[in-house]
Parts: sequence; C-alpha cells; structure tokens
Amino acid sequence: MKPTSNSDEDVAAVLQSSESEKDGTSDEEGEEYLPGNEESCSSSEEEEEEAKMELDSQWRSKNGEILWCPTHEETLPFFPSSILTPGPTHYAIARISSPVSAFDLLFAEDLMQLIRHFTNLQGKRSVKDWKDVGEEELRAYMGLLLLAGLYRSQHEATNTLWDGMTGRVLFPATMSSKRFQQINRALRFDDRLSRSGGRENKLGPIKDLWSKWSSRLPKFFNPGREICVDEQLVPFKGRCSFKQYMPLKPAKYGLKIWALCDVETAYAWRLQLYTGRSESEKREVSQGMQVVLELTDGLKGHTVTTDNFFTSFPLAEELRKRKMALVGTLRINKPELPPQLLNIRHREVMSSVFAFSRNTALVSYMPKKSRNVLLLSTKHREPQVENSGKKKPQIILDYNKCKGAVDHLDQVCGTYSCRRMTRRWPMCLLYHMLDVSCYNALVLFTAVDTKWNGGKRYIRRLFIDQVGRALITPTMMNRSRLPRTPFAISLVLQAQGKEQQQQQQQKKKKKKQEKEEEQEEEEEEQQEEEEMESPSKKRKQCASCKQRRRISTNCSKCGSPVCKIHLKTLCGSCYKK
Repeated sequence: MKPTSNSDEDVAAVLQSSESEKDGTSDEEGEEYLPGNEESCSSSEEEEEEAKMELDSQWRSKNGEILWCPTHEETLPFFPSSILTPGPTHYAIARISSPVSAFDLLFAEDLMQLIRHFTNLQGKRSVKDWKDVGEEELRAYMGLLLLAGLYRSQHEATNTLWDGMTGRVLFPATMSSKRFQQINRALRFDDRLSRSGGRENKLGPIKDLWSKWSSRLPKFFNPGREICVDEQLVPFKGRCSFKQYMPLKPAKYGLKIWALCDVETAYAWRLQLYTGRSESEKREVSQGMQVVLELTDGLKGHTVTTDNFFTSFPLAEELRKRKMALVGTLRINKPELPPQLLNIRHREVMSSVFAFSRNTALVSYMPKKSRNVLLLSTKHREPQVENSGKKKPQIILDYNKCKGAVDHLDQVCGTYSCRRMTRRWPMCLLYHMLDVSCYNALVLFTAVDTKWNGGKRYIRRLFIDQVGRALITPTMMNRSRLPRTPFAISLVLQAQGKEQQQQQQQKKKKKKQEKEEEQEEEEEEQQEEEEMESPSKKRKQCASCKQRRRISTNCSKCGSPVCKIHLKTLCGSCYKK
C-alpha cells in the first residue's frame, strides 16, 4: 500500500469538518476551525441582522425625513437659558403708587390726546352746539365705562343709568346723560377724510391708537418661564371686513386677536389683531408658525405652550434656534409623525407610546377607546408617566397647566367688561383695550404692593372701583352746574368740599328761625302780661287764624280781632282811600 500524503489528510479533515457543520455537530476533540468561504457568509448575515435590529429600534416618519427612537438613550439633555426677572420692570415700579397710576401707564397721556383731537374734530362736524372735550372729561367718560362694567350694566340702556330710580348716583353726578351720549357719538380715533391706504388699510380707523397701545404692553412686565399663545375673539356682529366666525367660542362672531400671555399671572404681554389675508394672497401658508414667531420676538429662555393650530416641527426647530422650548398638541396629519404613534387599534386605554429624537419628544396618549392625543415637546427628554389616576404623561400634565392663560384673561375681562352695544367695530376694540388695560394694571399694582387688600377674593372689583372713581372725581370737583337728584347733589358737593359749607348754612338758618320763634313767644308773653294788667281789654280769637291764639288787637274798620301775622300796616293816604 502507498503511504498517504499530508495534503490528502488536510482535504479529508476539511470535508469532515464541513459535513459536521451541515449536520449541526462539531468534532468532539474541538479541532480548530479553518478560515474559508463559510466565514465570509456568516459575517454578512450578522451585518444584515444588525441592520434589521437598527431598523427595528428606529421609527421613520411618514415623509421619511426623521428617524425616531422609542427610547430616550440618544436624546440630549435640556438646559434652559436664563430669563429676565419675572414681574414688573423697574420703569413700572418707579411710576406706580396707586391703582389709577398703574392704569395711566397703559392708557397714557399721548393716547388720550390722540382720542381727544379726533373726537373734537368729528364733534364739530356732526354734533350741533358741540363743546370741545377736555382731558379730564374724556378720562371721566372712560371712568364711567369702567364703572358701568363693574355694575354689570353692559347691555343696559344709557338713559336707565342716569335714571333717578333705577340708575346709579355716580353717573348723573359726573356728567349729564346728554353729554355722555354726545361724546359717545363723536368718539373717533382718526380722520376719515384724510385716511390713506384704501381697502388694504383695514385697520385704518383705529390703527394709530392700537399700535401705540399694544406697543406699551411689553414695556412694563417681564413674563415668567412659561408663556402661552392662543387666540381671542372680541364679540361683534356688525359690519366689518375682517369679522371672523369661530363656532367653538361663546360669541361665535367677532374680531380675532392673537395673544401671548404670561401663564402665572395671565398678563397680556403682546396682542396682534388679525385683519384677514390680503387680496394678493390666495392662501396663507404656515400662518400659526408666523404668528408665534412674531409674538415671541425679543424673548429668550421661555417655554411656549400652543394648541394644534400653531404647533409644528418647523416651529419647534425655529424656537430652539432662538433658545426657547415648545410644548403643544399635534394634528394627526403631520408628515413628521411615525406610523407607530398613529396605530391605536390594539392598544390599551390610558396607555402612552413615546418617540424621541435628539432634541424633540413625542407622545401618543390614549385617554379612551379610539381616541389618540398627540403632543410634541422640546422641553421633556424622558418618558415620565404618573403612577396613579389616569396615568397621564408628564408632557400632558405640563401642557394642561399652561394652556389656559389666554382663556383666563378672557374670563376675567368678561366678568366686569365695559362693552356696550355698538355698531362700530373700532368702539368694540376700544372697550376691549380698556378691559385688558384694567386687568394688566391690576397685575402690575398687586406685584408692587403685595399687601393691598390681602386675603380678599373680590380684589379686582375693588381695583376697578378705585380706578373708576379716581377718573371721574376731577370732573365732579370742577362741575359748575349741579345735577337734579338730591343724592347726586350731595355727592358733587362732597367731591367739591362744599358740603360742610352747606351744612353750616343750614345750621345758621335753623338758628335764625329759632331766634324768630323765641322773639314771637316773648312778644306774646308781653301781650298777655299787658292784658292781665288792663282787665278792661278782653282777649279774643283771631278771625283769620286756624290755630288757637288769643289776641287783644282789633281791626280798625270792621273791629274783628286780628293777630300780628294777619295784621297789615297802612299809611295815612292809603287809609283814607
């Protein structure tokens, strides 16, 4: 037999090892595995498995641009930027000493001069026997509007406010109802004849006043860390080219205002009136994003809370570049959402599914069957869920705390609103400006004087009452003609400081009457003494008196008894006639 070579033995060993691998068995003695084509095949399978694992661990959005991860391992920590000290600015603190001084910060003298100038111009044109409105009288007019709102008289006729039986004493004591109606009829904020812009200038009748007033709001207050952006609806059903219909609002028809409010105090920090799209624009693209960026211009380090009309992924990225965070609800049709958050067919009630990127967190919460709530946050970076109750995620809990700031502003302004029935939308806006100014002034004043009426729940009512009375008092003090009702007269005299003089005059009159009565009594006593001394003269009853008075004097013609009250003196010539 021929001896076998080493090469033949190696080939046999390789065949045996390959057969054992196919059978799923290995050599008992644990021989070394020789590299070959099989190793390359196994490495490619491992790479494919790793790729599959990576795809399973990442969720791709519907548009394929964003990869989401169900865990927060790759998310970056959130470090908010520093903000200014929340509360009134140093400029406001130095100028606030009373409730009316806080109101004067927002409705300053330049605004009053603008209103007074155009009101006098319109009054000379349209009102017969017009008398120019002074600054004190205009302030008194606004004070009466605030007091009418305080007394819940928004829908009450003007004449009933001045009525002696059903009205309030302060109204006739300040000015006559005729004068109030004259000012109300002539009140204007621009000159219609010199107005420019045409149809594009929709805000023309009140543009200057609105821009000056809204630019003053951010100057006196620094918002806190949490702010809210939402929409307001000022009720109005008259003719207006940019009137909106919002079925979910209580009024449904009115003027839409974009509002940014501080969450803690509901201070209206910035307001923007929506006048509709221009005639050149066919469609408004990313309107919610533009509104939020314009309202938050100049802020840094805050967390903005919005609803699904404003919230979007481009807005979150733009706010992150400005060092601000975003928390808000999302609509289901957003292309950046992964399909895993939209599928709720086999999910349990009160379950939450999270998705994370490097700077953004998404959550899908199912409060009840077939209901999916989606939220986006660039502030939260962990899948935190409350342990008890409805097991809501922390993102939803923080959103619920901050979402109602603008709604709270609407509620407090609507409680004591000075709105009155009107067909002119600029007047409707003026009433809203007064309501917001009064509430913002309350926030500023209570932040400066924290002990003012502390512990009382009706502090806003007291504040409006003080502001309204302070606005009308100068007009009452300078009033020349007194009102008709006695209570209004006493109120005017009290304001003018003449009530004490009147009381002193009344006391003097009483003293004079008492002295006269005493003198009459003395004279009667003297007459009685004389009668007693002369018994020939008998005392008789006066023929003209109803009272029982005994006298001794008689008429020279008829001889009937007459007292001193009915006795008349005649000269000699008249007596002869």
